[in-house]
This record gives sequence, C-alpha cells and structure tokens, in this order.
Amino acid sequence: MNRFRLTCTVVVSAALLALAGCGEEDSTAASAPSASASDTSTAPSAAAPSSSTGATGGASDKELCQNAKSAGDEMKGAFLTAMQSGKEPEPAVFQEIMKGLEQKMVAAATAGGDSKVAGLMRDFAAEAGKVAVAADPGTAAANPTFEKVGEDLSAACKAAGVKATF
Repeated sequence: MNRFRLTCTVVVSAALLALAGCGEEDSTAASAPSASASDTSTAPSAAAPSSSTGATGGASDKELCQNAKSAGDEMKGAFLTAMQSGKEPEPAVFQEIMKGLEQKMVAAATAGGDSKVAGLMRDFAAEAGKVAVAADPGTAAANPTFEKVGEDLSAACKAAGVKATF
C-alpha cells in the first residue's frame, strides 16, 4: 500500500503541475476571444474554427478544447480535494476521479463529430477509462500512451487557441 500512495502522490503531483499551466489565463481567454487568439503563435485564429466546423457541423475545436479544459480543471480540483483531506486517499478515490474525467471527455467529444480534436478527446477518455479500472491507478496513469495522447490533445488545443495541458 505504501508503494501505491507514493506512486499516486507522484502522479497526482505531476498531473496537478501540468494542469496548473492552464489555470487562470485560460478563463480570461474564454471571456476574451481576441486575447486568446493573440496568445497562440502556432495557428491563426481564423484557421482553427473554419477547419473544424465545416467538415462536421458540430462544435468548433476551440469549443471542444474549452470543454476538455473544464473537465481537466474539475479533475484537478477533485485531486486537490482528495490530497488535502488530511488522510491518504484510497485507490477508489483516484479511480472515481478518472472515471469522471473519462465520462466528461466522451460527452464533450460527442459535440465534435469526427474532428481531430474530438478523436483525441475520445482517445484521452479511453486512456482515462483504463486508469479508472486499474487496481493501481497511479501506475496505470504513468503509461506512455496516456502521456502521448495527452500531449497530442494539448497541442491540438493550443492550435485551436486554448491553452490546456493534459
């Protein structure tokens, strides 16, 4: 059990640090679209929405990424609450958090149809689902596939004008 707690603490700390990079700045960007477009140097703001809404007729990549970021922020809050409870969180707590993340990502991705961002969100959700059913969620979360899909989703969201780290 001590190995689990150490692994979870390390994974949670890494996840919180990564998610902390998308904190306050993004909530400002959501309320001021012109500011978020100027924050991204990798893609012009006009290119992201037109490429994502025309093909699928669903939500734009920016909207998808804002929803994904919200799900990530909720996960961060749940992790913080669990870690600050004063007692060592049980594996079931982390499993429940990851299951919630999976469900929120799938629900948000549905609005994106077959866009690249929606696909990455579904892939990320699938990996979160694997962590949610693992006996040792700390070890399951520290896998290269989960990390890679998170990096890919982060990059796609940055190109859409949303700074988020998964």
